[in-house]
Amino acid sequence: MGTTQRQRQPPPSGIDRPAAAERPQVRRVAFAYPADLDPRWHPRLPELAIAANAVSLLMPHAEPYVVRSVRAVLADLPGELADQAEAYARQEAQHHAQHHRFNALVRRRYPGLARVDGWMRRTFAWLARRRSNRFHLAFAAGFEAVAYAAARWVDGRVTDLFRGADPVPATLLLWHLGEEVEHKSVAHDVHRHLGGSRWGYAGGMLTAAVVLAWFSVLGTLVMLWRDRRIWSPLSHLRLCRWTFSFVFELLPTMAVSALRDHHPADFADPVWLTTWLRQYDPATGTMPEYSLSFLE
Repeated sequence: MGTTQRQRQPPPSGIDRPAAAERPQVRRVAFAYPADLDPRWHPRLPELAIAANAVSLLMPHAEPYVVRSVRAVLADLPGELADQAEAYARQEAQHHAQHHRFNALVRRRYPGLARVDGWMRRTFAWLARRRSNRFHLAFAAGFEAVAYAAARWVDGRVTDLFRGADPVPATLLLWHLGEEVEHKSVAHDVHRHLGGSRWGYAGGMLTAAVVLAWFSVLGTLVMLWRDRRIWSPLSHLRLCRWTFSFVFELLPTMAVSALRDHHPADFADPVWLTTWLRQYDPATGTMPEYSLSFLE
């Protein structure tokens, strides 16, 4: 899956690598969603739009949870890592704000998602009340490992997956995934700096993967039912093919991430997303709208 490992001695501070990465860039991108935007925004692969919408529904619940987890410990972090953590939290806040706006359009088309959305809200509220700060940070770090695997999986298939898609939702998703690559190390470093164990990290990663998978499947089934695709063999064939392909990206990523000497910086970053993210224009606050010219 394209990972690389470099031989090194672990630093004496007890974390796998000093927080030496550049601070994530906060990109304030405002997406203009047309009032008549079709939530089935991919005519060629409507199942992809449905699955991506299901993941999008999670973001206004999962990302505020990880933002609160990291911001709660900012005062306990050294200057450089605290700056990175604050920038990471601001990036994530941008993500869930934009997904919240997009999700309103999706729920309008699929009223049955309101119940799933309520289950998501209660799940993350329960996690926030019942678990420890150390678990919150482990979940945040594990959540980022899962998101990074998703970014790598999409990056290798951008042309196949997004050819013919509506450019606005496609740009939203690709911008989000590109920033997941950019801040892949921050939550991990926060967790480790504050004494989080490798076992705790692995547990947070597994919990995040299970929660994301469960609610993504539920949301997808609701939308398939509403669109009368629930009995379509082609729809299930496509979804199963993408799922198994992603699992073969995710499981090695999780296994390597759980190793004692591993640091997220050891992964070879996807090329397309990181290159495309550099096209952000800070003067206008815009990302280039997804188009085939960026894929070829």
